[in-house]
Amino acid sequence: MAVLWEYAKVFLVGGALCVIGQLLIDYTRLTPARILTGFVVAGVILGALGIYGPLAEWAGAGATVPLTGFGWNLAKGVKQAVAEQGLLGVFTGGFQAASGGLCAAVLFGLLAALLGKPKDKNK
Repeated sequence: MAVLWEYAKVFLVGGALCVIGQLLIDYTRLTPARILTGFVVAGVILGALGIYGPLAEWAGAGATVPLTGFGWNLAKGVKQAVAEQGLLGVFTGGFQAASGGLCAAVLFGLLAALLGKPKDKNK
C-alpha cells in the first residue's frame, strides 16, 4: 500500500505541474519556449525560498523530473558550489549539479536526430 501512495504522490505533483503548463498554453499568449523557461526560473526561485526542496523530497520524481526540478537542481548546485568555492561556484555549480541530465539530453537528442527522418513542415 505504501508503494501505491508513492506513485500517487508522484502522479499528483507531476500532473499538477503539467496542468499548470497546459493552462498557460491555453489561456495566455506565452510561447512554449517562454513557458519552459518560466518553469525553470520558477524552480530556481522556489528552491531559493526553501519551498521546492521539501516538495521534491515528498513527491520524488513528480517534482524532480519536470523542468521546475531542473531549475531547483541548478540552484542547489550553485548554492553548494558557492559555499565550497566562493564566487567561482556561481559559474560552475549549476553545470556540476545538472551535468548528468544535460549529458543525457544531448545524447538522446543526438540519437533522435540520427535515427529519425526529418520532414519538411511545408509539405
